[in-house]
Parts: sequence; structure tokens; C-alpha cells
Amino acid sequence: MVAKAENVATNRNYLYFTVFIAGMCTLAVEFVTSRMLQTVFGTSNIVWANVIGLVLLFLTAGYFLGGWLADKRPYPHIFYSLVAVTGFASVFFLLLTSVVLKTAASSLAVLNVGAILSSLVIVVITLAVPITLLGCTSPFAIRLAVQDVAQAGRVSGRIYALSTLGSLLGTYLSVLLFIPEMGSRVTAVLFGGVLLLVGLVGIWQTRRRVALAALILPLMLAPVALIWTQGDIKAYEDQLFETESAYNYIQVVRQGDCNYLLLNEGQAYHSFYCDGGTVPRISVWSIMLAAPYFNEGPVTVDSLAVVGLATGTIPKQYTRVFGPIPIDGIELDPEVIQAGRDYFALTEPNINAIVGDGRYQLNQLDGQYDVITIDAYRVPYIPWHLTTRDYFAEVKARLTDDGVVAMNVGRAPNDRRLVDAMTATLLEVYPSVHAIDVPGTLNTILVATVQPTSPDNLAENLAQLGSVDPLLRAAVETAVANQVPIHPSDVIFTDERAPVETIIDSLVIRYLLQEGPEGLPGLGQ
Repeated sequence: MVAKAENVATNRNYLYFTVFIAGMCTLAVEFVTSRMLQTVFGTSNIVWANVIGLVLLFLTAGYFLGGWLADKRPYPHIFYSLVAVTGFASVFFLLLTSVVLKTAASSLAVLNVGAILSSLVIVVITLAVPITLLGCTSPFAIRLAVQDVAQAGRVSGRIYALSTLGSLLGTYLSVLLFIPEMGSRVTAVLFGGVLLLVGLVGIWQTRRRVALAALILPLMLAPVALIWTQGDIKAYEDQLFETESAYNYIQVVRQGDCNYLLLNEGQAYHSFYCDGGTVPRISVWSIMLAAPYFNEGPVTVDSLAVVGLATGTIPKQYTRVFGPIPIDGIELDPEVIQAGRDYFALTEPNINAIVGDGRYQLNQLDGQYDVITIDAYRVPYIPWHLTTRDYFAEVKARLTDDGVVAMNVGRAPNDRRLVDAMTATLLEVYPSVHAIDVPGTLNTILVATVQPTSPDNLAENLAQLGSVDPLLRAAVETAVANQVPIHPSDVIFTDERAPVETIIDSLVIRYLLQEGPEGLPGLGQ
């Protein structure tokens, strides 16, 4: 009798361990899923809402299915067989998703909308299997663990606690360790493989003949894992480099004589570098050179801070034009900085690359700056805490008496709500704000000055430039030609209330409804 009780206790302990591992794998699968989708569909709130919504939907279906199966076949070997199959499915279907998404990425590069939508449907179907199966484990485990109805509350509470604790561990392990170090595909294999192994051990403890038959699962999975974890995540032509960091999927591609930095879905360049440091055209980053020329002349620039360093396009162009002035560049992702050093010649000794959040790290700096630029997009979103009146007051405190701040803001055709709200917010802190629409883009550079300034100053300074670097002259000429009147709205972003995402969500949806997916820029544009 005592031996039987010890056996039940041992089995229950392993059952609890299995629930913990299943909870760990559930969140790992969710984050691997979101990272895989991020490489093609980006990190917008809409994408995140869809990922989380689908995960919750499939888990809900799993809870119903698991409860029904537990009442129908309440046997330990059935439970552990389910766990083993779930581990198998987590690996197989996540790797299948990566293969489908590689096709979707190629389609997105050339804007094959039909292929993109087909790929998205396949992804939804493939993810339904592992997540639904993961949802089955907790209700089934409760059914097996409850030996006495009087202990049902205590046992079920323990199981949900262990499952949630496992989910917590799965979150941190996948996001902070395995995905950055090993990539999303290997992470899927590791977590799914652990769950498969736990299921096989459980079957061996309860029904050894079934366990021998279940060995077919790892044998089938091994060649799939070996083949589908090889090769690049995206199959882009002229791709030089790719990696997954804790924050981004990072790509470097080469077109002509230039290297370009792409992040996540890759529908916008975040930096570029051309052989020999040439600048073939005036871009968003070049327009930033014109920012100090809204002050009355003569204009001098002796220091610069960059929030959103990426691989260093802005500071490299400032260094070319103004010489080796001290530059502090803040970048959240250390892997992006490393890509800058490896592929974008980010080696200038005057450029100090600082890893960290753009707001926190700026407040840690001691210096005063003539110019501060802000270009910290996760397309199409600006981090909300970099858009508020409170933040711009902190920026102003880091500027010299005649300092300026220049910020890149997105818009849509005939929809300038974000630009107008950002203008109104800046005017709460700075006496003058000026706007430049960057030609050929959906970007507006807003320039705010510590001193009251006139839009005419830009043209007057252009006339007095004299002998300067041709890049600076071209940048100021472009800025003069593309100045637009400001129209501040009644929306002011504060740390208490900053509906930035709401405005951008509606802007994106309206743009897609009007222009369709074909209106998005392709890789070659």
C-alpha cells in the first residue's frame, strides 16, 4: 500500500514537471512565432495583436479539446503521448513556417501580393497545430492529478502555477538567450525537442511498448530539423549578412556600390554606406545636415548627439561635412552597431557608439550639443516615449543656447496627423518649429530650435555658404526647396497620454485601403 502511494506521488511529481516544461514551451513557441513573422510582416501593433490573438484563440481551442480528451481517455500514457506529439509538432510546424515565410519574404521583395496572402494563410494553419496541442496539456494534467475531489482546487492551482512559472522561464530564455544566440529555428528545435523528450520519458514510465513505438517521432524529426535549419532565413539576392538579435532580425544587402541595412520586414532602409564614403543622393539622413541652418548665420556645429544611430549614416555625413567633431550616437541594439563596424565602415574615432534606450541614455550624457537628431523608427512606429513634451524638454536640456533638434516623422499622402501632432508637441517646448518634406519619401523632418528662428534663415544661410562640401550644399538646397508650412494640431503628446500608436495604426490602415499593398515601397525602391 505504501509502495503504491509512493508510486502515485512519483508519477504526480513527473506530471507537475511535464506541466512546467509545457508552459515553458508555450511562451517560447509564441515568441519564436512572433520573431519569424517579424522578419516578413514587421513589428507593428497590428502584427503583434494578430500574433497574440491567434495564440489565445488556438489555446482556447486546446483547452476544450484537452478537457474532452481527458474525460474520454484519462490514462497517463495517452497524456504523455499527447505531450510527445506536441513536442514533435512544435518543431515540425515552426520549421515549416520558416520555410513558408522565406517564400513570403521573396514575394514581399517584389510585391507579389497573392503569394504574400497565401503564405500568411498557410502560416496561420501551421501554427494552429502546435499551439492548440499545447493548450491541451493543462486540463488533461488536472484530470490525471486530481485523486480526491476535495483536493481539486489545490491541485489545479498548483498546475496552473507551475505552467505559468514555466511560461515565465520560457519567455526570458527564448527572448534574451536562445533566439539572439542561436536563432529562431534552432530555438524551436531546442524547446520542442525538450518537450518531445519529456513526453517520451513519461510514456516509458507508464507504457513501455507504446514508448518503443513513439521513438518514430524523433527519428522522423531529425532529418527535418537538419534540413530546415540550414541556409539563410531570407533568400534575398546580394545578401551579405543576416542575424537575429534580442530586438531585431538584421539584414545587410548590397545593391550597386552600396550596402544597406534592413531590419525585420525589410521594407525600409535604416542606413546605407557606399564604397569610398560617397553619397549618391540626398536622403532623409542628409536633410538632417540642414537642421542647424535654421539659426541665424554664421552657423557652426561643434557637437552632435544621435538618437537612433543604426549603422551610423547621420554621424558619418556630419563628420564628412563638419570634420571630426565629437558625436555621441545612441542605438538600442548592439548587433546593429556591430553590423555597422563590419559592413558600414563605422570606424571613425570621433563617433562614440552607446548601447541603450534613446531616452534613458540621453539623460545619462553630461555634454551639451549643437544638434540632436532623432531617427528611432521601428517602421512605421516611433517609440512613444520619444515623442512626448516631457522627452523634448529633456532633449532641450542637452542642447546649447543656439541648439537644434531634428526629428524624422512619417506621414501618408494627404494624411499629416502625426506630423501635425508632433509639431504641436514640439511647440510646447521650443519657440520655433520648421518642416521639410523629404522628396520621394513619406518622411518629414521637423526641426525645432532653442532660439526663435525664421524659415527664411535657411535660404539666407544657403546664399552665404561659400565654399563647402557639395553634400552640405545639396542638403541645404533640398531643404530650402522642400520646406512646407506647419499646421500644429490640438493633440499634445505627454508622458501621461501619448496616442502615437493609435494615430499610426489608423494612418497605416487608411493608406493600405486607399493605395493597397502595391503602394508599399519594394526592396529595390
